[in-house]
Amino acid sequence: MNIINFTPLPAFLGGALIGLAVVLFFVFNGRLIGISGIASNFLTSKNNRVDNFLFIVGLIIGPILYKFFTSQEINISISNSFFLLSAAGLMVGVGTKIGGGCTSGHGISGMGRFSTRSIIATITFMIVGILTVLVKSLV
Repeated sequence: MNIINFTPLPAFLGGALIGLAVVLFFVFNGRLIGISGIASNFLTSKNNRVDNFLFIVGLIIGPILYKFFTSQEINISISNSFFLLSAAGLMVGVGTKIGGGCTSGHGISGMGRFSTRSIIATITFMIVGILTVLVKSLV
């Protein structure tokens, strides 16, 4: 089944809001946005704990508010075992630690600062993602 979901205006507005959020977070907190770094710092550091907690809560509440105000259904289906999902989550966490950040940190904050490391990381994420989709479509 081929579904074409070309929505340039919502995509542009969503990107602009994400960019605005990054700028505002930096202006008011002096820190860059990277979800894995914020989550890690919330769990391991006493510095900025309230800010990190509020950021994580905002990530959870955002989709709930979206559903409430738009009345659109958000369908999530978990089709794998808890063990497999836990192992995958652990691998993602280890990968973000090894890679010095996650897709949001490199792709949004790092690319915006023209960080060479983040540009290389983002290109790598994109290539691996594209290859994954291609391999999955062949199977």
